[in-house]
Amino acid sequence: MALYLIGDVQGCDDALQRLLDHIDFSPSRDTLVLLGDLVNRGPDSAGVLRRVQRLGGAARSLLGNHDLHLLGVAHGARKSGRKDTLDGILEAPDRDALIDWLRHQSMALHQTIGGRDLLMVHAGVLPQWSIGQTLVLAAEVESVLRGPTLGEFVRTMYGNEPAQWSDALTGHARLRAVVNGLTRLRFCTADGVMDFDTKDSADAPPPGYMPWFDVPDRRAAAATIAFGHWSTLGWIARPGLISTDTGCVWGGCLSAARIGDTLDAIEHVEVRCDQAQKPG
Repeated sequence: MALYLIGDVQGCDDALQRLLDHIDFSPSRDTLVLLGDLVNRGPDSAGVLRRVQRLGGAARSLLGNHDLHLLGVAHGARKSGRKDTLDGILEAPDRDALIDWLRHQSMALHQTIGGRDLLMVHAGVLPQWSIGQTLVLAAEVESVLRGPTLGEFVRTMYGNEPAQWSDALTGHARLRAVVNGLTRLRFCTADGVMDFDTKDSADAPPPGYMPWFDVPDRRAAAATIAFGHWSTLGWIARPGLISTDTGCVWGGCLSAARIGDTLDAIEHVEVRCDQAQKPG
């Protein structure tokens, strides 16, 4: 029995199938968590959603920025961009079922392994957020995504402001800040001001900024945090941190972290991917 965490699939269904075959994934024995960005940029986003759906309770998924963008496009809040590859879902006969399944996925997940906390998000956790607060804030967004005001929410979801978290935030600004922290974060200041422009590796932060996981005295530092989203960061497995996005859609690899009874020994498993998009 093992827990597998898989980084950004981004519509690369063939790579996902090959990775599951490679790890000999068994729905009756193993558990799978996809760390967001199941869709977009790759050739078969609909195939990815259908494959994960077929795994039933053996698979859980987080929502990444591309998944939320699909919800926005599906509800008329945005048009598909030049590099988007969402038409296979938007024009599918089972479109409504796929969209409905996606909106019921999670913004953050937590599991205790060997007495220690594993917190799973798509992008990051702001330094002001504890483990518990991260899960509470994720639940606030999940409630809206699953409720009757989804269409209204996705029309206000886009934007970079507020760039800093405050417990006093309310309404759409509060939800947008949570979404940006959980699905778009890479760099921030020591005070948690987010940068959304830089996509370089952790070695090239904007002046005054640092990778979110390097902020001193982060409130969630006691947890091991697993995330995707940052392909230029690549694979990292060190105490307190698991980075899983190894650039499948760009011609890199699709990676899985295999976790057994403890968080001390994390196995990296990967398959090579055909390039579906060119960076830039």
